[in-house]
Amino acid sequence: MASAFAAIALAAAVAGCAGNADRPVTSGDQEPAATFPLSSIGPNRTVSPAIEPTRAELVRVLGTRNLVLTDTQAPFRPPESPVMAVVPRAVYQVVLPADPGQGFIVVYEFADPGAATEGASAQAAYLATGPARVQSSLGSRHVIRLLGSTVVTYSWDPEGARDPAAPDIQAALETLGSAVDVPS
Repeated sequence: MASAFAAIALAAAVAGCAGNADRPVTSGDQEPAATFPLSSIGPNRTVSPAIEPTRAELVRVLGTRNLVLTDTQAPFRPPESPVMAVVPRAVYQVVLPADPGQGFIVVYEFADPGAATEGASAQAAYLATGPARVQSSLGSRHVIRLLGSTVVTYSWDPEGARDPAAPDIQAALETLGSAVDVPS
């Protein structure tokens, strides 16, 4: 009985929303929710095969800690500087059985190592700003690593980590490429 009521309520809500779709917005109406074209919330280019060596290095360094890297199936967008928001990226995830919604590692692909260094520096500076701190939980740690023309980022909250392997991700990544420090 309750499920039948829920189905009827859902159908009425959908029908009500559909009925207003063609009606123009008037001054007495609330503003409609903003929608953005897909290209405005992420790069519309995919990464090239050049990112594969970075993925292979991630698998290697994480494997030294018995961590498994997978291609994520979940949508994920970390706090990003304007520079990082427009470059191609690949999102991976470390398997954390006790915390399956965490462990995201993002690899950004730049045209050359110099551009990657500039992008990593911009990301580090951004993570120290108020807007980025609002996007991260209090006490989050950020890891930024340079490897050739790629930038690897990982953020996690030691206080909120539910899987005992979570600290091992940071420890493994600290052996990859060179570090870019986030200002305090």
